[in-house]
Amino acid sequence: MGNAKTAAEVLLDTLAARGADRAFCVPGESYIALLDALHAHPSIDLVTCRQEGGAGFMAVADARLTGRPGIVLVSRGPGACNAAIALHTAEQDAVPLILLIGQVEKRDLRRRAFQEIDYAAMFGGIAKWVGEATHPDEVPELIARAWSMATQGVPGPVVLALPEDVLSAPCAAPALPPTRLAGAGLPGETAAELAGLLRRAERPILLAGHGLDVPGGREALRAFAEAWQLPVAVSFRRQDLFPNDHPLYAGDLGLRNPDAQREAFAEADLVLALGTRLTDITTQGYSWPAPGQRLVHVCADPRFLGWLFPAEPAIAAEAPAVLAALAAERAAAPSGRAAWNGRLRRLQEEDSRAMAGSFPDGLPFLRVARLVGECAPADAILTLDAGTFAAPFYRKLAWRPPQRLLAPISGAMGFGVPAAVAAALRHPERMVICAVGDGGALMTGNELAVGMARRLPIKLLLSDNGSYASIRIHQERQHPGRVSGTDLVNPDLGAWCAAFGAPLLRVQAEADLPALAAALRAPGPLVAVVRTSLQAVLPRGAAPPVDLLQPAPD
Repeated sequence: MGNAKTAAEVLLDTLAARGADRAFCVPGESYIALLDALHAHPSIDLVTCRQEGGAGFMAVADARLTGRPGIVLVSRGPGACNAAIALHTAEQDAVPLILLIGQVEKRDLRRRAFQEIDYAAMFGGIAKWVGEATHPDEVPELIARAWSMATQGVPGPVVLALPEDVLSAPCAAPALPPTRLAGAGLPGETAAELAGLLRRAERPILLAGHGLDVPGGREALRAFAEAWQLPVAVSFRRQDLFPNDHPLYAGDLGLRNPDAQREAFAEADLVLALGTRLTDITTQGYSWPAPGQRLVHVCADPRFLGWLFPAEPAIAAEAPAVLAALAAERAAAPSGRAAWNGRLRRLQEEDSRAMAGSFPDGLPFLRVARLVGECAPADAILTLDAGTFAAPFYRKLAWRPPQRLLAPISGAMGFGVPAAVAAALRHPERMVICAVGDGGALMTGNELAVGMARRLPIKLLLSDNGSYASIRIHQERQHPGRVSGTDLVNPDLGAWCAAFGAPLLRVQAEADLPALAAALRAPGPLVAVVRTSLQAVLPRGAAPPVDLLQPAPD
């Protein structure tokens, strides 16, 4: 046994055999054996982060880009607690994630030892699966199970707790080779039934969701929509699934869809929901598809079929497999469908038009979003934090594959900067642009240090309006004039950003936008701090705080 690999080494071999090539961590003594195994591992890059939530967000973004589980390593107790936000994001976003937690020694389990937590109890309502090793020979089986659970059906997060003495012990069990799973397909008779529905539908809508965010999914979706002349709407914050300037793009199902668009969608005689769980925002508060509208619901996990929206039929299958099965059917559309498609397209185009006025407290961030749309290359990756500043990026720009839009479906603040670091690590050849508000920037913006240490040419656009503006908007609508808890007193954000070592550009007025455009197009990193108008997004009649009207420092 003297030459046997440790459980930590076999764990890494099992991950590497499945294609894992990167892990994100904040180091901890409870998994020191795993850190030691990574020191000599030939194919797994270890990215050392500044906070476990940031590490988790990086892993979520990396998984979005690769389709493989993101790997996060954290220490027990406080480290696991900090990482919880990434688990929730991965669950809401349908992203495969593996959280590996160094646990107390096996002899101390369930004795309330220093920093001990029962992770099955803690994460059981978020994670798809929670495991805990009690013997080194269990580790290969458990990490193989973690990978399978994270990726099967609707992807999501899993947790594996690893006692520190188990990790360092010799492991007699070998690393388990990967198993190739055949995706759930579509029976021939069901394909024929679905094809018949599509041929007869006068007013169909294809609702595209996370199940098409896979290699080849976007191309298959476009080819299918064009062949059958189906208008395509995308689920919440999935704008990069289908070219937004395509005549068949009907818009997204998101927050506050225009009334005219909602009314038109309610007239659909067939909704093909493809690769989506039909969650609350995508269904406009569980109101669409409405009773009486024919729904075909395709989801890889049968847990999400039939419990709220009656479907005829409900199909437990992978979305690309359904498209492949339908490719063998004769595509056709009624003559009246062209008018329906044109109507939906006009409504989407009307919604995408936006004008920004002038305001005394700064630039409307819509101007910056429009500039990004003009400057972003055809393969750009945009990462967004949560906040009102991000709203123009979803509906006012025309995103086109292979451009990628990485935004937190969960609405988690702090996602933007870590996601940009992960995206730039994964695709150093592509422009990575990150837009973040002053609230989110001071949550996880410290991960910019990781980006600068790795010499990543991230373009960071920081909206500074001195407010948790999304909540302030709700306050002004529900309790006009009673501002509470939403004002921010910021440091000099330009100086803070410059301290990381990236070139700084202050954008305070319309006249600064040409310089921002040039900086976006230039190679290398950029931090642009934009003095953003709060008044531009508040309900009419609400006034911004007085201190926002003071000039920003030079």
